Amino acid sequence: MSELALGLRAGRLAFPPGFWWGAATAAYQIEGSVAADGRTPSIWDTFCATPGKVARGESGAVAADHYRRYQQDVDLMAELGLSAYRFSVSWPRVQPGGRGRMNPAGTAFYDRLVDALLARGVRPVVTLYHWDLPQELEDDGGWAARDTAYRFADYAGLVAGRLGDRVQLWTTLNEPWCSAFLGYASGDHAPGRTEPAAALAAAHHLLLAHGLGVQALRARLPAAPASLVVNLTAMRSVSDDPADLDAARRMDGLANRLFLDPVLRGEYPADVLRDTAAITDWSFVRGGDLEIIGARIGALGVNYYQPTLVGAAHDGVRPGAMAAWPGCADVVVHPIPGPVTDMDWAVDASGLREILVRLGREYGNPPLLVTENGAAYRDRVAPDGGVHDPERVGYLHSHLTAAHQAVSEGVDLRGYFVWSLLDNFEWAEGYGRRFGLVHIDYETQRRTWKDSAHWYREVIAGGGVPVDRPAG
Repeated sequence: MSELALGLRAGRLAFPPGFWWGAATAAYQIEGSVAADGRTPSIWDTFCATPGKVARGESGAVAADHYRRYQQDVDLMAELGLSAYRFSVSWPRVQPGGRGRMNPAGTAFYDRLVDALLARGVRPVVTLYHWDLPQELEDDGGWAARDTAYRFADYAGLVAGRLGDRVQLWTTLNEPWCSAFLGYASGDHAPGRTEPAAALAAAHHLLLAHGLGVQALRARLPAAPASLVVNLTAMRSVSDDPADLDAARRMDGLANRLFLDPVLRGEYPADVLRDTAAITDWSFVRGGDLEIIGARIGALGVNYYQPTLVGAAHDGVRPGAMAAWPGCADVVVHPIPGPVTDMDWAVDASGLREILVRLGREYGNPPLLVTENGAAYRDRVAPDGGVHDPERVGYLHSHLTAAHQAVSEGVDLRGYFVWSLLDNFEWAEGYGRRFGLVHIDYETQRRTWKDSAHWYREVIAGGGVPVDRPAG
């Protein structure tokens, strides 16, 4: 491929024309105002109120106060030069309790937000579900219950009818792996259940909700561009030993193929069904479900943070806590050499390229978006008033470079969204982890651009990432 085709110009790795440069957030992590305008509790409100579940007993009750400060935040987006903003709608704000009619007061917030984005030239990208299930639905079984998928479809139709074709891309669910396995297997996330069989049922019902949600969107908006966002990892074996390779296969099945294959191939991976047969008989999968799940989508969103290095347990190497991985109790996750973020996640951009190229090669090269990619560091406002985060700049540079390499290899990548626009409530970690381009002082709600925000603005303005790695 020529330098021109690669987009190599003016010292930058340029991305294709029309590429979406974005940032992402989630409702419960930034909005606050959890009792305002008729919103009722979600599973995360309940989880946060349960002692010992969230660091320091923190919650999203105030967060970044985006519900009241959204106009200021939209102005930030416009100043950054974002071409798209990915945000989620709070289900219990729009449809309290998860059933019945729309709540006009709560829904009006998203009307105002979408209009403000469009007025500033920023494309609204809506995620319908980013983990805040109405508590009443969890009380009736949550995602382990089939009915929740149908309740989601009703909710999706309500939002589509209200926001209509002002939305540039619709996403049904964010990271169903996390919702199912962290929520129902390990209990690390809301609703905090530790039931492996329920987790596998939840995974299926989440995928069914995706398919039903696509149907609901298109019933209201026949041309609606619909997507699903999955968190994927490059699953690597610690050695070529058959036992280690088999551990990587099983983990890859649960992490990646369990979600990719039904959506993009219309079937569950046979090996995953065999691997988990001792946990569940999969009788919750009914006739016609896979046709619904496999309905055509306009794009697949990929959230990527780090690869995973695994092997089999043996004498001297014992597994740690594997509760989030049903059927993998004998697998060991190994540390990856090299730098890590404040989450102890490995900084390894090669995994992003690996995933994108794999999707292109094995799944028919679907249109892709990197819908989350970012890093947490211990950011502080310096005496000079700035927030200097060279590690994050380096992280973003390496991952955008990897994304560009995937494009050069023929991957149909159409956008990139930094996680996150703002520092926010980081789920079970509370406010102790900062992922934002913009620093939030949670006492004053003051917004301060980090150096990474200034760097990203220059990337957007230049249409690509500098060839040279930034200093620092």
